[in-house]
Amino acid sequence: MDGLSITLIGLGILALLVLFAGAKTVPQGYNFTIERFGKYTRTLKPGLNLIVPFIDAIGKRINVMEQVLDVPHQEVITRDNASITANGVTFYQILDAAAAAYEVSNLENAILNLTMTNIRTVMGSMDLDELLSNRDEINHRLLAVVDAAVSPWGVKITRIEIKDIDPPKDLVDSMGRQMKAEREKRAAILEAEGRRQSAILQAEGAKQAQVLEAEGRKEAAFRDAEARERSAEAEAKATQMVSDAIASGNVQAINYFVANNYIKALEAIATSPNQKLLMMPLDASSIIGAIGGIAEIAKESFGGTAPSAARPSRPPSAGPTQ
Repeated sequence: MDGLSITLIGLGILALLVLFAGAKTVPQGYNFTIERFGKYTRTLKPGLNLIVPFIDAIGKRINVMEQVLDVPHQEVITRDNASITANGVTFYQILDAAAAAYEVSNLENAILNLTMTNIRTVMGSMDLDELLSNRDEINHRLLAVVDAAVSPWGVKITRIEIKDIDPPKDLVDSMGRQMKAEREKRAAILEAEGRRQSAILQAEGAKQAQVLEAEGRKEAAFRDAEARERSAEAEAKATQMVSDAIASGNVQAINYFVANNYIKALEAIATSPNQKLLMMPLDASSIIGAIGGIAEIAKESFGGTAPSAARPSRPPSAGPTQ
């Protein structure tokens, strides 16, 4: 083998070495930074990339996938001086590989310390009751603060979650007693409201019953008054008819009027509570004459002829009473 062949073989091997040195494959989910003589020049994306052999070199291999970082337990003193321990988890993603590689040293440790510091700041500005009931608000405030702080590093904080909030045991016992007292208070209030509502309903029922009873009495009084009015009208009409008959000189009408009042007087004497003795008969012929007058009126009313009857020569008079 002559010298030319050896030279060509050497050049071929050198070309292969240069080709392999200049071709770089970047896996999916990673970015590589390129440094020329120690200075950052560009970032290689996933896939096959070419660089200047022996001049350019790979600087940092940056994972650009979303990553999770556990935040360990730490003690926090709340605004109302309650001592608790809390831990959490942080999700982040590198958006700028060059900034993450050259703007901060030990990126994960920086994010962890920044998250822990802001957990103490945010949770320390709230009362214990707010911490236990407003975790979403805590997560939102932490996310806004930490994301703004790591933005110059080319990092995006996607989520921060508080996993556990552990108050001391004596504080947990006190909270249990407080919750029990609060529930008993609510039960007492509900029971009092029930009694109050029941009393109101009973009073409303009694009021309605009284109103209905008064309406009934009013209606009954109206009916009684109407009946008395009808009776008075009938009596007035009868009296008018008798008066007309007397005015026309009808002796039977006079006898009827006198006999009717005579019988009523006897009824009043008989039912009087102070009357002890009643002597009978009381001028029976006069009573018979009055009854005869009534008969004459009836016959004339029905179209009959009045028979001759003994007419009293004088009005009936009451007998002696004691």
